Amino acid sequence: MQGRPNKKEPRAIDIHVGNRIRLRRLALDWSQTRLGDALDVSFQQVQKYEKGLNRVGASRLQRAAEVLGVTVSYFFEGGAEGSKDTQQDPAVVSSDELLQFLTTEEGVALNRAFARLTDAQVRRRIVALVKALAPAEPILSEAAE
Repeated sequence: MQGRPNKKEPRAIDIHVGNRIRLRRLALDWSQTRLGDALDVSFQQVQKYEKGLNRVGASRLQRAAEVLGVTVSYFFEGGAEGSKDTQQDPAVVSSDELLQFLTTEEGVALNRAFARLTDAQVRRRIVALVKALAPAEPILSEAAE
């Protein structure tokens, strides 16, 4: 019988959906407990969904969309199209890295604080500062030359 090499290993789409659930939950400043209560599951189950360890069933995904104020398709936006080539696409990898950062505590805090800035010049200066502090990526530095 041909199956996944390791049945316990989460699939890419389950991880992606879980990341999208986490991203939306954090954007709303909800705890895992609050989301769990709204979905009638434990916070531990929410953790498993967010890590992609457990799949979210169709009816529960529909309920998550309702309580989080998004469409079901939101959870699949930017996800793998099912092709292994898509998984290796640098744009997809870059998008996944950005999504992973945005779902961290620091990413959420930075995003919220930055969004409250009303002065466009201050925003540009902050972006310039962060770029100056960040190590240059080889691909990006070569493209800039």
